Amino acid sequence: MITFEDIVVRILLILFLSGVIGLEREHLKKPAGIRTNILVGLGSTLVMILSIHMGQLYPMWNIDPGRIAGQVVTGIGFLGAGAILRDKAGIHGLTTAASIWVVSALGLAVGMGFYSGALITAFFTLVALYVVGRIEGKLEHSEENIKRGAANSKPND
Repeated sequence: MITFEDIVVRILLILFLSGVIGLEREHLKKPAGIRTNILVGLGSTLVMILSIHMGQLYPMWNIDPGRIAGQVVTGIGFLGAGAILRDKAGIHGLTTAASIWVVSALGLAVGMGFYSGALITAFFTLVALYVVGRIEGKLEHSEENIKRGAANSKPND
C-alpha cells in the first residue's frame, strides 16, 4: 500500500521538478509558466497515485493503472494544443506544449514511484530548455545577421 509518507515524498518531488521546468517557461514569459506546470505535474501525480491505490483497494475490479495514465496523456494533449498558436509570423507555443506534456509524464512517473526515470528525464528536459534553447537563440541571431549582411551588401560590378 502507498503510505502517507510516500504520497508526501511524491507530491514534494513533482512540485520541485515541475516548478523548475515552469520557472524556465515563466522566465521566458511563455503562457504556461510556473503555476501551470506545477498544476499539471501535481494533477498527473495524483491521478497515478489514485489509480495505483484503487487497484490495491479493489483487486477484484482488475483496475489497470496504465489505462488511467493513458487518459492523462490524452487529456494533456488537448491542454497542449491550446498552448499552440498560429499567426502570420508562424507557429508559436510548441515548446510550451511539449513542456506541459513532459511535466505530465514526469507526474505519472513520480506518482508510480519511478523516481530515477523522472529525475533523469527532468534533467534532460532542463538541458533541452536552458542549454539547447540558448544555442538555438544564438544560431537564430547568427542567421539574422547573415541575412542582414546579405541585404546590405552591394553586388560587384
